Amino acid sequence: MPDSNQINNVCLIGNPNSGKSTLFNILTGLKQNIGNFPGVTVDKKVGRLSLSSGREVNVVDLPGIYSLYPNSSDEKLVVDILCNPKSEHYPDLVVSVVDLNQLEKHLLLVSQIIDLNIPMILVANMVDVFEDNAKTFDQTKLSAELGIPVVTISARKENNVEELLSTIDAWTSDQNTNRPTKGFYQISKQDKEAIAVISQFEEFNTDYQAKVVAHHGSWLSQFTPANQTGIVSKLDAIGFNNVKGQIDETLARFSRIEVLSKDVVSSAEDKEVSKSERLDGILTHRIFGPLLFFGIMLFVFQAIYAWSEAPMTWIEDAFGFLSDQSRNMLPEGWMADLMADGILAGLAGVLVFIPQILILFLLIGILEELGYMSRVVFMFDDILRKFGLNGRSIVALVSGAACAIPAIMSTRTITNWKERLITIMVTPFISCSARIPVYTVLVGFVVPQGQTGPFNNQGLAFMGLYLLGIIAALVAGWVFKQIIQPEGRSFLMIELPTYKAPRWRNVFIDTFEKVWTFIIEAGKIILIISILLWVLATYGPSNSMQAVEVELAEMVESGVITQAQFEDELASKKLEASYIGHIGKAIEPVLRPLGFDWKMSIAVLTSFAAREVFIGTMATIYSIGSTDDESTVREKMAAEINPITGGKRYDAATAFSLLLFYVFAMQCMSTLAVTKRETKSWKWPIIQFVFMTVVAYVAAFIGFTMLS
Repeated sequence: MPDSNQINNVCLIGNPNSGKSTLFNILTGLKQNIGNFPGVTVDKKVGRLSLSSGREVNVVDLPGIYSLYPNSSDEKLVVDILCNPKSEHYPDLVVSVVDLNQLEKHLLLVSQIIDLNIPMILVANMVDVFEDNAKTFDQTKLSAELGIPVVTISARKENNVEELLSTIDAWTSDQNTNRPTKGFYQISKQDKEAIAVISQFEEFNTDYQAKVVAHHGSWLSQFTPANQTGIVSKLDAIGFNNVKGQIDETLARFSRIEVLSKDVVSSAEDKEVSKSERLDGILTHRIFGPLLFFGIMLFVFQAIYAWSEAPMTWIEDAFGFLSDQSRNMLPEGWMADLMADGILAGLAGVLVFIPQILILFLLIGILEELGYMSRVVFMFDDILRKFGLNGRSIVALVSGAACAIPAIMSTRTITNWKERLITIMVTPFISCSARIPVYTVLVGFVVPQGQTGPFNNQGLAFMGLYLLGIIAALVAGWVFKQIIQPEGRSFLMIELPTYKAPRWRNVFIDTFEKVWTFIIEAGKIILIISILLWVLATYGPSNSMQAVEVELAEMVESGVITQAQFEDELASKKLEASYIGHIGKAIEPVLRPLGFDWKMSIAVLTSFAAREVFIGTMATIYSIGSTDDESTVREKMAAEINPITGGKRYDAATAFSLLLFYVFAMQCMSTLAVTKRETKSWKWPIIQFVFMTVVAYVAAFIGFTMLS
């Protein structure tokens, strides 16, 4: 009998698209948290489940996996846990979730976990779709053949979840009840030799667990680097054929699984699959499929801009109110300025774009629940491979339109490391939502108001900037492909699930998780950088700052400026005399060939914290007090005179140059930090930054030269 006070790990394991995460959300509700497994960048979702007996268990939603012979980093994480009984996340009970409509494919993983001899419950999900197809399932026979309990549920409709909870509750009373009573795979002679080698390094629960460890001992975290090398050396000495062993085992398992599946599932015609196939004939068509996808994406982006305007205004107004209140409540001085112009401004710079990011992830989540995004991955696989990417890269590229941070994190599903690396390197070329304020201000200086047919000219220019970023990502992918040279051709292994109505609770929880990740990952870095920039913009060499005050005081006395103009002029001159102003003057010669003056140079520099900082910097430079209205910034910028030419400072050439620079430049420190985190090296973020900066500089120079 287990200790009643013990908190056990109940791990949900299953193939992608099996409904595992939906079940996790049902079991845990909002009693869950997101983090990283120790030492790796793969997300973990852990929740608490209270059972009717009064006991509580930890529910761990492990990443989707097809078999114990993994390809992607997410899959390797699952194998790493299952191969190490000493791991803190090692399951006390496995809840293996399968799609009943894809039973034969999903039983491969189930059979492997059975041979690990971990207590286990098989959850046959999507029984509602299965029954709609007029098919029958012999649940009792499958349970007897596998030697484990089998529960049928519909996670989408929350049908029969109570039986699963009762089965888990019974296991907490006697943890031997759900341990497999049968083995599934016969260990070969070569396997036994490999097991003998691996057993010299560690003891394992079963021979099959030792066999799996032998296949993966070169990278499993439970071994030191020295032991990993020793394992490889000793296995090579006995002629252990890793690849052949995996193939032989998989074929042996499927030969039995095929017979078993036919015994427990009726052979009635699968009407739902036929319906899905008919839809796929249109949705994945070589010509109509991509056109429909771009139409859907056009709707998504239109919705992002149309639906987010009001909540973004509310957030801006709320932070404006908080800024005013902080100035009223705090004593006048540096503390009030830091709170209003540093901390609150930094938070506003992150949170103001949450509505757009939320809408994007919400709509993408709906498409995923419908089963459409799997088709998109399949549809674009061949096209993207020409540019060093693969079908799964489309998920990162689409997500990059909201924010490059979660987009880069989504590349973990790409199995080929070099294709994943190329995707990471090019994703920041996709115009994210933080570029929108910059585009909004600058497009008006390049493209006049007017209509071209039913389309607004400036709206078309806006879309053109996004397309330019997409083209840049593809071209950069081709360039990196020539440099990195992916080894061989990877193969896309993806299951196309049946189309089904989205489960809204699952969509909302998943959207909340992704938005919260964005707030935490980007927010903490931007907040720190914003405070640092405030310090650099507020303080400067004492002689320079004092000279500004003396100069302006004399100008007031002589009548050159009025007392009412004094504060605005003082803010502008002090910024020029501050540390950030000195830095701007220092880098101005480098950016002058692009048409940028020292003020623009400061904005380019400060917006490295986050692209939207460009607007806040311009508002400060042009001394418009606490007003953050973009039209006011635009009017001030439009009225600026170039002292050298006597014409407009922001003429078409300069504005176009700035636009090109912001389309191509790496202007986000958070993205570099995530690139470093995902690649585990500073080498790649440095290359990424230098490459994108060179592209941005050259493009801006060409654009400025052409229009000057």
